[in-house]
Amino acid sequence: MVHLGERAAQNGFSLKHVETIDSTSSALMKDALAGATGPMWLVADEQVDGKGRRGRHWNSPKGNLYASLLLCDPAPSEKVAQLSFVMALALRDAVEAINEPGVGPKDDDIEVKWPNDLILCDKKCAGLLLEGGMKGQSRFVVVGLGVNIISHPDKTNHPAGNLNEWGIHTSVEHFFPYLSDAVALRLEQWSMGQGFQSIRADWLAHAYKVGQDMRINTSTDSFVARLDGVDEAGNLLVDHMGRPRTITAGEIFPLDMNFESNN
Repeated sequence: MVHLGERAAQNGFSLKHVETIDSTSSALMKDALAGATGPMWLVADEQVDGKGRRGRHWNSPKGNLYASLLLCDPAPSEKVAQLSFVMALALRDAVEAINEPGVGPKDDDIEVKWPNDLILCDKKCAGLLLEGGMKGQSRFVVVGLGVNIISHPDKTNHPAGNLNEWGIHTSVEHFFPYLSDAVALRLEQWSMGQGFQSIRADWLAHAYKVGQDMRINTSTDSFVARLDGVDEAGNLLVDHMGRPRTITAGEIFPLDMNFESNN
């Protein structure tokens, strides 16, 4: 059985756990439009129509974590996108909390990749997706998370891995309380956007491939640039052929990646 962590329960989070669902995020979006309020977690053992970024299908076999979180009026609209950094850090916090020193990976091998992935030993082991809407005058956000705990897809845009293969032996039931507590704590730190600078500093301390050349894919362009960090709004800063550029939306990949699949 899946349970909330102690801090999450104290902070008023609720939790619903189901065996099978089309998509945890789709279900919470419908609930929010019907009047549900957060903070509310929905966890499923299996998704039959999981969603990834840019309309991709998210492979969802049993044994991994599929969860979404409903937040109502989490911040002013211009700050909502910062939740990607908040939630990515919470994912990292949870993995670090259960990682056994000397058995699992080193701390430096648990990294966050712009804009919303968790990288473990250079392999993607978790991702998240933000969706939002309005119910009357109230804004809501649904954050979907997928964590590869015991398995991962073979063909992906970025090499994938799972927690167990790197010596982090856990399960959905064991991992989720740590994650829910980490989210509660990071949301407190973020303080509806007022604490983003400390979130940004923590994120940069564990950022993937900053200072190195990567491929940048946007909706209109694909190019190689050096990652220089993120600005105070969370946009990606790069050096492209000696000139600074700011990327507001896109994805980054190592230079030797093949773009073959949809996960």
